[in-house]
Amino acid sequence: MSEMNIAIDGESLITPASIASKVFSSPDPIRDGELDAGRTELALHLRVAEQQFQQGAPVGQIMVRLFTAMNAVRNRYSPKVWEQLIPIAQNHAVAQLCHEDPFTRWSFEKPRGYSGDAGLLDFIYGHASTQRYLDAASPLGKEIHSFVSQAPACVAVRERRDILAQMVDDVASSRGGEAEILTIASGHLREGAMSDALKNETIKRWVALDQDPLSVGAVASEYVGTAVEAVNGSVGTILKRAQTLGTFDFAYAAGLYDYLADEVAIKLTQRCLQMLKPHGTFLFANFADEIPDDGYMETFMNWALLLRSEEDMWRIMRAASEGLDVECTIRFGQNKNIVYGIIRKLS
Repeated sequence: MSEMNIAIDGESLITPASIASKVFSSPDPIRDGELDAGRTELALHLRVAEQQFQQGAPVGQIMVRLFTAMNAVRNRYSPKVWEQLIPIAQNHAVAQLCHEDPFTRWSFEKPRGYSGDAGLLDFIYGHASTQRYLDAASPLGKEIHSFVSQAPACVAVRERRDILAQMVDDVASSRGGEAEILTIASGHLREGAMSDALKNETIKRWVALDQDPLSVGAVASEYVGTAVEAVNGSVGTILKRAQTLGTFDFAYAAGLYDYLADEVAIKLTQRCLQMLKPHGTFLFANFADEIPDDGYMETFMNWALLLRSEEDMWRIMRAASEGLDVECTIRFGQNKNIVYGIIRKLS
């Protein structure tokens, strides 16, 4: 699984190291014996999983137990202990078996140099571009993929795509063909294919901004001749006002805030509110702080996210909209794995 190496613009503020420094940070010291206890418990779970694979147990059964075990260990021990347990899991034989799933392996290897890239999301969407990797996978890899791709986080991501497409269509319907949309960290903009408004040409302009030149190129190619404008840019270029993007009826960032510390998230939200037209809406989405997939994601997928609670989302919205005439709301996806913060200008 190889892709050309690319240079991200250096402005994105999203690097594996920066994410880990936030996800696993804690002011609390490791308690006596805690690390040893964590190592022992993790080793037991991994050994059981390895034996089950060797004995040919049903893969779905193995994966349910593995997901549950990784989530339990993650939640039982402090972030500092969990950070030290992650490499143990990643170097275990069970990890090699999980990596027979091309989706899990893609996430772990990060062929584009960062987590959660558009290629990874295409595995979740079941996009045709990933089929060649699935065809080349081992029988075990295919079975693991069938389970992982139906895990709660993936289900929530597919629902997120549909929610975004519907919101775009609703805004377009209310603006009489004059709607202007901004997507930040657009990836391959797969929600565009779900939008009736885009298909029916009732959107004036849809700016799809991303830090990854490969994603920008893919969007430009796929949506040529439509209202979509593919733009290379990042959190940094937005905050520094390095680009003239205009103003929008609806702006959203659906797969970005999971990687942003609060202070950056607040600044970005403030800037996005400034780019809204009167009565415009800004939406940002985040994985919720109690997702059952987190242990598997952070170990075998090497995919750490800044998970947020409902109160975390409110804190960002309150800080970003202080003194503004706005209406703030929170909504969850159906399985509550993703939480949405929505800010609407009232004037």
